[in-house]
Amino acid sequence: MSHPHVESINNMNASSLIGIMEESKITYVRENLDIHLHASQIKLLKQVRKHEKPHHKRIRVKRYEQAEKSDLFNLHLDLYLNNYKKLAKKGLIEIDEDPENGLPYDCALTEKGKEVLDDIDRLEKDWEKVVHIDDNDLEALKRIALDSFEISYQHKKKQNFIF
Repeated sequence: MSHPHVESINNMNASSLIGIMEESKITYVRENLDIHLHASQIKLLKQVRKHEKPHHKRIRVKRYEQAEKSDLFNLHLDLYLNNYKKLAKKGLIEIDEDPENGLPYDCALTEKGKEVLDDIDRLEKDWEKVVHIDDNDLEALKRIALDSFEISYQHKKKQNFIF
């Protein structure tokens, strides 16, 4: 007997298929990770790693300097800070609420946070094996990702990288 969702999946568009794969990957990682993290916390932890890079830090400082500091902006700032504090409470990041770079706060990975990200990276690679992604699939995904990235990059460029 075939899988009960074969027909539904065969009739899905690419966007829906990508969504199913992303949900599967996150579920696999969360189920096999030694620490309980929500999907949004995994994404935020990855953002901390990205934002630690000097190039990205300069972009963040520039964005913050140019941003209009409205009530809505401050509300979002507080919401993000609260989410970061949850990661800090788990010992994954440290928060500097008065950094010298001009940002309202800055985050850095702890050793534990780096270890958890290493585990996440390993589990994501394991997931690729579980779902049978081969070299041909990987090449096709890279091509699609590059084309996809161009859309968001051009949008950010139009916004002067302020969003």
